[in-house]
Amino acid sequence: MNLFNVLLALHIAGGGISLLSGLIVLFLKKGGRTHRLIGNIYFYSLITASLVSLPMAYLHPNLFLFIVGVFTTYMLLTGKLYLTKKTCRDVRPGDWILSVIMLLFSVMFLVIGAINLYKGVFFGLVLVVFGLISLSFVRQDWINFKGKSPAVNSWLTTHLQRMVGSYIASATAFLVVNNHFLPGTVAWLLPTVVLTPLIVRWSKKYLVLKKVV
Repeated sequence: MNLFNVLLALHIAGGGISLLSGLIVLFLKKGGRTHRLIGNIYFYSLITASLVSLPMAYLHPNLFLFIVGVFTTYMLLTGKLYLTKKTCRDVRPGDWILSVIMLLFSVMFLVIGAINLYKGVFFGLVLVVFGLISLSFVRQDWINFKGKSPAVNSWLTTHLQRMVGSYIASATAFLVVNNHFLPGTVAWLLPTVVLTPLIVRWSKKYLVLKKVV
């Protein structure tokens, strides 16, 4: 068995476990012991699938796999790290490094996407969308790290947004790669359409705004 096949097996195993455990977490009561246990299973299985996708995308060149791998890894790591914070004083250099790395990839996605669109390649639109979404998350990091968020508990709401966002990215990749019956556009948009309302709902439910003096 060559290196690619080993990585592929890890990717499939991690991806499959994360899709199932992530679905369970979506319906669990947030913050409980079971939520934390299944949530950790989700995190470690998906981070494994995401990290091994990067060398896979190099060994068998696949730009889509690489983009989803970078995007999902960033979402997972930052989502996990946000749980360790209470105020902007808890921000560490590693948090800024992750955000800067994502900023660089965002610019790269936008540039390559624009070039592809100029050449009439539809995939360029996917790159532009990922680039814009990534930039919005980097901006959110900056606002949170500087203590400029209007929310007292921005760390918690951002954690929820990033974790559900990582599940959307993973589910989208799974549908796009394995889709044999849905129109391509539907496969791309279905996880976002179904799960984004949950992000909005939970963000509003747990949001605590700062008091205006």
